[in-house]
Amino acid sequence: MSDQEFIDQQKQKLEQEKIKLQDSLSSFAQKDPNLKGDWDTKYPNMGAGDSRETGDEALEIEADESESYAATLPVEFELELKLQQVNRALEQIKNNSYGICNVCKKEIPRERLEVIPETNICLECKEKQ
Repeated sequence: MSDQEFIDQQKQKLEQEKIKLQDSLSSFAQKDPNLKGDWDTKYPNMGAGDSRETGDEALEIEADESESYAATLPVEFELELKLQQVNRALEQIKNNSYGICNVCKKEIPRERLEVIPETNICLECKEKQ
């Protein structure tokens, strides 16, 4: 496989991953209009404040909402971080700098890029961190 074929293959993988990440994020978060690349977890509305609930029921629903919100924050963070890495890798492809280690400036082996297409650091430098 030529270098260009490999780059095209990686670009396709990264674009597919970007779509999956955006779909996952949009199921419980929305893009922050004021900060590019940032997503905000939506606070769940499970019906607290419905006039049919008693005080205890409403409190329980509010507690469930808070718990659900707190549980999704770290998921949002991880997906957002991965999406940023994917976007950075796509930008590197566009700029013809894909596959070059950001630390030592050596070429990242294809095997590593095949496993982690969004990586921007070789294994040797990663192990030193």
